[in-house]
Amino acid sequence: MTVMEAFGARLRRAMDERGPLCVGIDPHASLLAEWGLNDDVAGLERFSRTVVEAVADRVAVLKPQSAFFERFGSRGVAVLEKSVQEARAAGALVVMDAKRGDIGSTMAAYAESFLHKDAPLFSDALTVSPYLGYGSLKPAVDLARESGAGLFVLALTSNQEGGEVQHAVREDGRNVGATMLAHLAAENAGEEPLGSFGAVVGATLGDLSSYDLGINGPLLAPGIGAQGATPADLPRVFGAAVRNVVPNVSRGVLRHGPDVAALRTAADRFAAEIRTALSVS
Repeated sequence: MTVMEAFGARLRRAMDERGPLCVGIDPHASLLAEWGLNDDVAGLERFSRTVVEAVADRVAVLKPQSAFFERFGSRGVAVLEKSVQEARAAGALVVMDAKRGDIGSTMAAYAESFLHKDAPLFSDALTVSPYLGYGSLKPAVDLARESGAGLFVLALTSNQEGGEVQHAVREDGRNVGATMLAHLAAENAGEEPLGSFGAVVGATLGDLSSYDLGINGPLLAPGIGAQGATPADLPRVFGAAVRNVVPNVSRGVLRHGPDVAALRTAADRFAAEIRTALSVS
């Protein structure tokens, strides 16, 4: 298997060249309807193809949500495969938002589905859930290293329910979210210019100064736009780690479809607002 340049290095370069914006591809039924599309495979394909055409040549990252493709069965997964391939061909890095998490051979199979270089769904990075224990992610960590891919581990998510697990305090006095950040810092130790093992940290969480976000890896930050956070919030939320933040916008861009020009304008506007926020941080 040919090993690519590490994901962290590729992501750092893409962020420096294109800006850090990540656009989600979330073809849920309500958005398909807003676009005037049917909630079927043809509508799914039109939606995904349009988003890729509009922004894959200008944003650093595209993040398809696997569930919205999987709900259509094998034909939906085929659309996802094509979308991933076309997005990467246009120069965007693809983070597969699948939030996989399991143990042993099952976790290894999930990793092979998305992180093996020869897999039809090979993506530059994969979102994963560590809540069967961080060590359960080892097959994904190992394969990501081997293939030059990356992971984004759920650490401090923007949903309210996440707090009952992520804010739970361990016997050592550190909460679970902080523990996940510490694991990632260890994975990324010594990597330059950026480690390949990132955390998912919600942009809506407010003051995170009590957490050490300096994991030498990327911080995928959902919540910009429809969930209420703005680009101007990023320096306040992420502090000194803001340069490594990958702000994710989904509905804030997607609601402007199906017009390709309108999608591009929306993405460019968010990208400009993010650049302004980071330049004054």
